[in-house]
Amino acid sequence: MPKFKIEPHFRLQEWVAEEKGYFREEGLDYEFKEFIRSTDGTHHATSGHSGAFQSIEKGRESNVTCACHWTVNVAASRGHTKMFADAYSVAPSGIFVHANSTIASPADLAGVPISVGFQSGSHYATIQALEPYLDQAQIKLSFDEGMLFSRMEAFFAGRAPAATLFGGPYYFAEQLGFRKITDTTFMIGAMVNGEPDLEDVKRYFQALRRAQRDIDLRPELYTHYYKMEFPERFHAAMDTRRWGPGERIVFEPYSREVFSQSFDWIAQHGIFEPGSMGAGNYDQAVVSVGLA
Repeated sequence: MPKFKIEPHFRLQEWVAEEKGYFREEGLDYEFKEFIRSTDGTHHATSGHSGAFQSIEKGRESNVTCACHWTVNVAASRGHTKMFADAYSVAPSGIFVHANSTIASPADLAGVPISVGFQSGSHYATIQALEPYLDQAQIKLSFDEGMLFSRMEAFFAGRAPAATLFGGPYYFAEQLGFRKITDTTFMIGAMVNGEPDLEDVKRYFQALRRAQRDIDLRPELYTHYYKMEFPERFHAAMDTRRWGPGERIVFEPYSREVFSQSFDWIAQHGIFEPGSMGAGNYDQAVVSVGLA
């Protein structure tokens, strides 16, 4: 049986579980491979219509990875992966502008290019957050700056007037004095790739649950792990003592109702071409390990 493959993804829980030995204690035989810091963030240097969905479509090596629940929903409906039904995450996210920007409210973002990742969490979440203020035609999104760390760097350098950031980059933007115009907090779904032993999947999430309790109790002890997720060139400017706990794993089911409502919302907003979202069949799209 091949080793269970883990790639940490924008959150602290994997790092805590790894350092504290929780994966081993749960009996998981695994390999742990980080890819953002080790590649200096080049993984996120995409542009145009290339984002989270396209990376799933190409295939991911790790046995459990994650992306926004909207994209995982469609990817699982098209048979590219299986959505994990026993838990989901919630990520802090927001639309930021520069400190000297004249933009003061979400309504002021009408016609302003907002940097987001194509068919990625920021894409959907920005639309969802701005709809109470703006008509669809007034919401202008830019996909040219790439995925999260690439987008963050472009925004910091002044190459975008606004950007939707989440997780560590959200806290970094706050620390550096960029102004948050509105929250765009969103759900993240886990996906099971390949054909791992489902008992290994269960062991993995049991270890993450232990790590989540540690973070809930003493978050200040663990925010230093953000440096494990950022390219080295940002480390000197980061004061992770000021940052929050980030994405939180919720050990509740991603239910049939939530799946259906999300699938319908995506279709209504035309984020995918008509007829290209798959069957939308919950039973075929999800996998459960009976995590109690």
